[in-house]
Amino acid sequence: MVRIWLAVAMLCCAGGVRAELQSLFPSGPSQDTKVIRASLFSPDPQIGFFAPLPERAARPEAPAITATGTTPVDRLLSLIASAEAGAAGYNAVQHGARIRPTKPPTQMTLGEIYQWIRATPGQPHAIGRYQFIPSTLRRVAAERGFGPETQFTAGVQDALAVVLLEDAGLSSFQRGDLGQRQFMHNLAQIWAGLPLPNGRSYYEGHAGNSATMTWAAFDGGMARIWGG
Repeated sequence: MVRIWLAVAMLCCAGGVRAELQSLFPSGPSQDTKVIRASLFSPDPQIGFFAPLPERAARPEAPAITATGTTPVDRLLSLIASAEAGAAGYNAVQHGARIRPTKPPTQMTLGEIYQWIRATPGQPHAIGRYQFIPSTLRRVAAERGFGPETQFTAGVQDALAVVLLEDAGLSSFQRGDLGQRQFMHNLAQIWAGLPLPNGRSYYEGHAGNSATMTWAAFDGGMARIWGG
């Protein structure tokens, strides 16, 4: 009888172990699990389009790109910046931010910017020449391998913006695999200041967004840069 009882006990324990192991890999999401859906310009980092992609290798550090350059990419960055940052350029901070950084963005490190974001919840935090929102800034900085000690210089901002150009299909566009109109549409889905053909922002009315450039200016600027 003792042997039978021990055998039954061992079987019960084994079943319990299997149950615990299975519980490490539940078949469905728990109540605390968040379902991630793609959204190109969501301020929520949990559902942002620019969340890290699985198995996506970080891009190597970009070559120096300056605002005064004359390459097509330089000129495209300047066109986007004219809609996003205006005269403030690399030191632009979203006008809705009630508590602004204590020094110009180009004099801050990424770590200092992240700290400013954490210390001032409930306000807009778009920053720099390309008005990076927090979730996007963290994502593209990670892709470039820029740590919190990296200074938010003009060159760093340009390098981060090129990541977004690639997300919009820059390489495909340059190869001729993506049409100019679709590329422009993709850019407008990333930068709210850029217009759609109807003259409105892709995010018109969302969080106060509106296009700051006319379609004619956007289309004409692209034509001057790329032709056609």
